[in-house]
Amino acid sequence: MIADIISALVPAILAGLAGAVIFALLGLISGTDETATLAPLTLAVVLLGVPPSGVLAFFIAGACAKHMTHAVPTTLLGIPGDTMAIALMEEAAHLRALGVPHVALRKMISAAFLAALLAVPIAVLCAALLAKVSDPLREAIPYVFPAVAVGIAYLSRGRWASVLALVPLTAMIVGLNSFVDQQIDKTLSISFFVGLAVGPMVVDLVGLISPLTRSKLPTRSRPVFTIAPEPTSAIGGRSLARLNPFRSLTRSEAGLTASSAAVTSLTFFVSPLAMAVLVGEIVSARAKQAYVRLSRTIAVRNGVTDSTYLAETLIPLVAIDLPLSPIAAGAAAPLFNAPPVYTVGGDGVDLHNLHSLLTAPEFLVFAMIGVLAAGAIAFPLTMRYARPAAVWVARHLSHEAVIGAFVGLVLVVSLYEGGAYGILVLLSVGLIGGLLNKTIGMHAGVQCMAYYIAVLSVPAFLG
Repeated sequence: MIADIISALVPAILAGLAGAVIFALLGLISGTDETATLAPLTLAVVLLGVPPSGVLAFFIAGACAKHMTHAVPTTLLGIPGDTMAIALMEEAAHLRALGVPHVALRKMISAAFLAALLAVPIAVLCAALLAKVSDPLREAIPYVFPAVAVGIAYLSRGRWASVLALVPLTAMIVGLNSFVDQQIDKTLSISFFVGLAVGPMVVDLVGLISPLTRSKLPTRSRPVFTIAPEPTSAIGGRSLARLNPFRSLTRSEAGLTASSAAVTSLTFFVSPLAMAVLVGEIVSARAKQAYVRLSRTIAVRNGVTDSTYLAETLIPLVAIDLPLSPIAAGAAAPLFNAPPVYTVGGDGVDLHNLHSLLTAPEFLVFAMIGVLAAGAIAFPLTMRYARPAAVWVARHLSHEAVIGAFVGLVLVVSLYEGGAYGILVLLSVGLIGGLLNKTIGMHAGVQCMAYYIAVLSVPAFLG
């Protein structure tokens, strides 16, 4: 008994620390999307034969660590650290203009850690209760996605344009998915989500081929970043109390973050980005003073991105055994389906993934190990070295090198999943999704909902 516990705890701790280190560093680099990084690296961990406890701890630690350190480029450089940080850009810009980006940084990472500590037990408890009605829930979810997608689209910058664009985008995904299925006898998922996540980058890279767009690019000057100095007393003291995440938030901010995290930990079918925007609007409407409104909103929104992200991973994984959520079908897809190691069952294949390999208490323990590993690594790293790291990234790290590395990464992932057809899907949905994002403001969260409608709702409607 003790030997079994140790054999599960050791890989969970080691993999959790590894995930925390890797994604704490990746979060410092702007533009490193969660789906484009978490999915392939988690897939690699699964294929390497890491035990289920280690796989779960690695993913949870990576997600939590990235949602902490993505605050560095977002607050200090004014560049979104990843897709989830897009909802925080306006508040981050205003706080940077006020000369307090370091305050925004501390509030963001503190809120993320607090939300993660609450989200894991609440999500696992919710999943354990939902497991009793998993069959009716599995049948109802396809009919819920269209209504949720319309709501998320309307809340995006594109408003009704995004709602209208859902129809042709969904039709394109249905057709492309059916075509790939006919050619290689299987459908793809990771290639679709990676393509949608890196869509704007695909548009920019394709635009380099066009003389029309290439002529508009600046070529004679380097970008200039202005990073405010950080007072020594803020994080330079030796007292461990200064690294207490709960000291960075006011009582009101901590209460709102905790309550928002508790509520959003019960949801698993709404995009984290959309939920962050929605909850942020509700919270900001209650504050009249500008600084209070900005600091409160940026803390709550970052906490909500973390709590929703974890809930959308754990609830489908524990309760439903199918990736029926935006995150489960995207970044967390390898936890459900990573042939030949993990499978979701069907077509004569037995279900074999984390749902069947771990119990609800084990999900709670190993996920909390991931959260604590992220807090132990990412929080002090960000608090102590955020500004020097941001300065180093801005001065020495070539964005072209980062883009090249991730282009190679997403190509490898798509080739692994579907060969040449994976690349076809990546380029098709990336180019169309990127154009929709840049022209009408239809962000990746809305586009991912179009994928869920295509693969879950459309078949249910058509019988």
